[in-house]
Amino acid sequence: MLKKKEIEKTLELLEKTHPTAHCELNFRTPFQLLVATMLSAQSTDKTVNKVTDRLFEKYPALEDFLKLGQEELEQEIKEIGLYRNKAKNILAMCSKLVKKFNGEVPANMEDLVSLPGVGRKTANVVLSNAFGVPAIAVDTHVFRVSNRIGLAEADNVEKTEEQLMKNIPREKWSKAHHWLIWHGRRICEARKPKCEICPLTEYCKYYKSIAAKGK
Repeated sequence: MLKKKEIEKTLELLEKTHPTAHCELNFRTPFQLLVATMLSAQSTDKTVNKVTDRLFEKYPALEDFLKLGQEELEQEIKEIGLYRNKAKNILAMCSKLVKKFNGEVPANMEDLVSLPGVGRKTANVVLSNAFGVPAIAVDTHVFRVSNRIGLAEADNVEKTEEQLMKNIPREKWSKAHHWLIWHGRRICEARKPKCEICPLTEYCKYYKSIAAKGK
């Protein structure tokens, strides 16, 4: 894992490289972000936005979703992977919002993860982007990039989140989450990272390992 000073420099470089990094899911309310994030699992933001732009135009709020049957919702989101299971979870989530939370999306981790289909990653996305609560949502990009660089050294998302929260100042959690996602999408790709254009090579553990092998 990187040392404290190396982490500081890495974060500075990430911010400089991705100064406008932000959530790329389209939403207008906490409820819409919650639905969009639930849809985003194993799907691209581009695909989700295409679906939700149409979906939220027709059904913008919780009360609109409550009128939908599962087959109806499935037809609205069928371009998205695992759409049947996601439709089931979204409708169950809507039902619980009404029964337990007076129709309001809760603004704390414990209540959010009590909702059907909502794990820590989804909850952290909602907390950070809808409510301004410092959080680090560990998706596939954050997991890959942070462990490649050396900001974390873990074999699962839970440990990665814990280590990132420890290594990154709390006030930078939400921004760092977006920096890492953007870096993963634009430079540190899964199959073939673009090390030749990456500004982090001086500190990156992955790059140092391949350089040492003479590749």
